[in-house]
Amino acid sequence: MSLEALRNALPEYAKDLKLNLGSLATEPVLTQQQLAGTFIASALASRNAQVVQAITAEFAPKLSAEALTAAKAAASIMGMNNVYYRFTHLVGGDYPKLPAKLRMNVMAKPGVEKVDFELWSLAVSAINGCGMCMEAHEKVVLHGGLSKEAVQAAVRIAATVHAVAATLDGEQALAA
Repeated sequence: MSLEALRNALPEYAKDLKLNLGSLATEPVLTQQQLAGTFIASALASRNAQVVQAITAEFAPKLSAEALTAAKAAASIMGMNNVYYRFTHLVGGDYPKLPAKLRMNVMAKPGVEKVDFELWSLAVSAINGCGMCMEAHEKVVLHGGLSKEAVQAAVRIAATVHAVAATLDGEQALAA
C-alpha cells in the first residue's frame, strides 16, 4: 500500500487528514532522514497495521538500513519509556528519584545522528502522551541544533499519523 492509497482509504469526513498527510510528506524543514524516520516511528507508535504498512512502504526506501532500524528502535524504546516515565512524573513521590533499572542502551548508540533519534523519540512521546519525555527530548533536539519549527514539524507528523490510525481503527470497528 502506498501513501496515496492510505490517503484514499480515509473517509471523506477526514479530508483534513488526507491533505495534511500529503503536505507533511514533503515538509521542507526536516532532512529526508528526519522526515522519513519521523513518519515510520510515528506509524509504529500508532499501532495500525494499514498505516504501518503504507508509511513503511513509502518512507523506508528513503532511509539507510541503519536509519530504518533506528526509527523502529525509537518507537520500541519509547513505548517502554513513555509508560515508565509518565508514571514517575504523574505519581511523583520517591519514584522519580529511584533508578529506572530498565535497559535503554539504544539511546546511547542509536546507529544514526543523535539529534535524529531524539527527534523520532520526541514524536513517539507526543503520541504516547509523556510530558516528561517530550520535555527531555525537545531540550536535546534544540541543543543539537534543530529549530523549534523542526520540532513542530515532527509533532505535526506524529499528530496526523496518529489521527489517521485512529480514524481507520474507528471505521474498521464501525464496519464490524
